[in-house]
Amino acid sequence: MKITRAVVPSLFTVLNMFCGFFSIIHSSKENFEVAAWLIILGAVFDSLDGIMARITKSSSKFGVEFDSLSDLITFGAAPSFMAYKIYLHNLEGLGIIISSLPLILGGIRLARFNVQLVGFDKDFFKGLPIPAQAIALVAFVLTYFSEADGIAGWKADVFIVLIIWLSLLMVSTFKYDTLPKFNKRNIKEYPLKFGIFLTAVIIILATKGAAIFPLFVLFSFSGIIRWTILTIPKLFQDEKIIEEDPEKTSIDV
Repeated sequence: MKITRAVVPSLFTVLNMFCGFFSIIHSSKENFEVAAWLIILGAVFDSLDGIMARITKSSSKFGVEFDSLSDLITFGAAPSFMAYKIYLHNLEGLGIIISSLPLILGGIRLARFNVQLVGFDKDFFKGLPIPAQAIALVAFVLTYFSEADGIAGWKADVFIVLIIWLSLLMVSTFKYDTLPKFNKRNIKEYPLKFGIFLTAVIIILATKGAAIFPLFVLFSFSGIIRWTILTIPKLFQDEKIIEEDPEKTSIDV
């Protein structure tokens, strides 16, 4: 088999997939903190495979499909299994259904992305990216899970709502920013995106990871905020056009 430079990003994809598999093993042993950090580590490898694909100029359809399969394990199956083991097994059948949502809706989101993919560089994702969903979910576990009480009371209620909320956002049509590309052209073109990204990294490092959960929850709302900012002024503009020239508007429709 011919070895090409495409092997480089694929190695990071393999590491991402392995993190997901290893996370499932630790969740089965109820080592939930380790399992959560393995999913976050998988997200790091997931971002690096895209960076390496751009550096080596080896982006391909194979890479996209392989990356999606890896993501489904690390950010779909692993968080779903963790959610079931850590609390949702208490709800029996309903718990199985709720805990399966990150896996099932994450799979739908990845399949939709692949069939709609044109080119390999994107400024926006349609729907919450599956790694962001998984990181927000496991960050909740890292923040609120305790060996003594597990996840109980109000934490359990929030956990259930969070799973459903994040899963539905993945199959929504809200737009979410991609990771910034570190080159001069993109820094000049998207200075605000770079500023927000660097600020978020600094906050996470300064808080030793404690800020991961609130920052990713805020990111999950960013798509809705973007949609609101862009849509509401347009609605008022359309109403103004109808008031000024109702006949023209009816003909156009």
